[in-house]
Amino acid sequence: MKMKDKLKRIYRYIRYGVPVVQEKHITAKIVSLSQNDLLKGRTAIVTGGTSGIGLEIARAFINAGSAVVITSRSADRLQTVIESFPKQSPIYGFELDNRDVDQINHCIPMMQKKFDLSKIDILVNNAGVNRGPDKCSFEENFDAILQTNLKGTYFFSRMFAEYLKENGIRGNILNIASSSSDRPATEAYMLSKWGVKGLTKGLARVYSHYGIVVNGIAPGPTSTPMIKGCDSSDELTHEKGLTGRMTHPIEVANMAVILVSDMSRMVVGDIVYMSGGAGNVYNEDIEYCF
Repeated sequence: MKMKDKLKRIYRYIRYGVPVVQEKHITAKIVSLSQNDLLKGRTAIVTGGTSGIGLEIARAFINAGSAVVITSRSADRLQTVIESFPKQSPIYGFELDNRDVDQINHCIPMMQKKFDLSKIDILVNNAGVNRGPDKCSFEENFDAILQTNLKGTYFFSRMFAEYLKENGIRGNILNIASSSSDRPATEAYMLSKWGVKGLTKGLARVYSHYGIVVNGIAPGPTSTPMIKGCDSSDELTHEKGLTGRMTHPIEVANMAVILVSDMSRMVVGDIVYMSGGAGNVYNEDIEYCF
């Protein structure tokens, strides 16, 4: 390790109390919920469900007794993921661009007809993107991030909440926010997740008395393709964080099951941080620029 990096670690420890993590691969004992009936008889939509957090949530929901419709912009990716599940699993793939409001507004009856679903009572707004700080395409990247992360979440939630309300369905909306929603917002991704956090509270305020429970989960750096790229190892090291490791998607999926189950009917408009302290209690693990 370079002397400069060592000095930075010592400085972080002295000023902020961040432990000095040695150069080593960090793994963790990741516990999954055992098979259960917490979501028996229910049906969920998970946007962006072909990888990362969304895919693990889909698996956990099925393990808890729910049927699941995952969405993606890619029909090929949907097919590949559906085929990875055991045969007869109640998992369905629906091609959808969540930036397209017209597609959003017509997707529920299409899903019900295509997959013979009597009702859908859970929505997980998971679809999200982030892009690098390429100044040559700054405006293009800004628009793409806000459209997917915030616009898509806003209009999908609005449509789904009205669907539940009009049909007298007690259901759940779960938004995947981010530890970025509690950081100083200097980038499009952070701004989008601040918006998701505010939207979560707003939806809860308007729809709670219709039996619609709205909450959010805010993961920190998570072991997903968005962070790790093509690295498929189980290595979770995140040296700049308080815990020294990233969140695992299974951990987020476990919490998702609990938050949309009847165990959490009195958790309303809340954001559960699953970040190892990143964002909500510690913000100095990244550099800020504008």
